[in-house]
Amino acid sequence: MSDLPAASLEHLQLPDLQALRPSFSTHRPRILILYGSLRQVSYSRLLAHEVSRLLEHLGCEVRIFDPAGLPLPDAESVSNPKVQELRDLSAWSEGQVWISPERHGAMTGIMKAQIDWIPLSIGSVRPTQGKTLAVMQVSGGSQSFNAVNQLRVLGRWMRMITIPNQSSVAKAFQEFDADRRMKPSSYYDRVVDVCEELVKFTFLTRDASPYLTNRYSERKEDAEKLEQRVSLKSI
Repeated sequence: MSDLPAASLEHLQLPDLQALRPSFSTHRPRILILYGSLRQVSYSRLLAHEVSRLLEHLGCEVRIFDPAGLPLPDAESVSNPKVQELRDLSAWSEGQVWISPERHGAMTGIMKAQIDWIPLSIGSVRPTQGKTLAVMQVSGGSQSFNAVNQLRVLGRWMRMITIPNQSSVAKAFQEFDADRRMKPSSYYDRVVDVCEELVKFTFLTRDASPYLTNRYSERKEDAEKLEQRVSLKSI
């Protein structure tokens, strides 16, 4: 016999193994890549394209958002074409890759602006909830993890499933050849690791996302609202 209050038990959801193992969708995983630099020679953009090639080889459908022309958050309305493009791509995606340079020990403003334009919620819809996320960064100097750590915090805030692996490429200017392709190295190997893991987690979670993100507190709140509406109608 449980010693939990009856009110707590009413909306409690026991584990449903069937819901955790739904039929797998067969379409290609849809992945959106964001990068955080507008420089003419941008190593985060070069890494974004390298990641895109790997993900496409792994069977994904990939889109890369170009942040050029995106206004600062709240500087314009959400009807701005670049804002709409970003939001539409985010809604389309089942997983995302965020790649930021590290500047002054943090992610860039360009990176943060893109994430700030993606809403946490639109009415009852949470556009990023349950989507998978991989985080990467490039550095001009020695290896650091400041940007990826910050991106992880943002991913959690956006209710995304951030995969355990991550990539931090130090002295990025040394890691790309004249054709702007990433050279073979331990950094490249880690990028491959992250891409493989993102695809696996996306396959594993995308069909079970509605069940995985179904929350007790929200079920309870919805039931209370319904009860209030019924009470008002009966008056």
